[in-house]
Amino acid sequence: MWLFVAFLAVPLIEITLFIQVGGLIGLWPTLALVLLTAVAGTWLMRREGARALNDLRRSLNEVRDPTGDIAHGAMILLAGALLLTPGFFTDTLGILLLIKPVRTWLMAQVGKRVTMTRFTVGDAPMDGRHPGHRPDPHRGPTVIDAEFHEVEDSTPPRGPSGWTRD
Repeated sequence: MWLFVAFLAVPLIEITLFIQVGGLIGLWPTLALVLLTAVAGTWLMRREGARALNDLRRSLNEVRDPTGDIAHGAMILLAGALLLTPGFFTDTLGILLLIKPVRTWLMAQVGKRVTMTRFTVGDAPMDGRHPGHRPDPHRGPTVIDAEFHEVEDSTPPRGPSGWTRD
């Protein structure tokens, strides 16, 4: 329901702001202002995106919890999408999301409602079946018994292989 309200409210807010700003400063200055906010927002997004990517790399190299850096990156992507949408309201929201203290405050507000139960990094036991699978510690290691024969001759046999018609 909230998504439906947003899809109705955002265009109405944008149209209202276009009419109000256009009435105050005129058509061409309004269009120039929309273009200016898009260019400034794109520049800010590139700068903050590069900074967030460096922070994420640093946290992964230092084997720290990367969830904060991932959340910053996701908010920067959302800011980019908002800046691509023409309008004063979406541009304002997008530029606000590009400011790191605003993102940090927003993450703290969301963090009050979300609980993370577990995060592990490092040497997790795996038995090779598929990523993320953990073997049963009471079963012991998996042992595969096999035989092999060493083949000396590396030249292929001549004549029909049996797989083709002659």
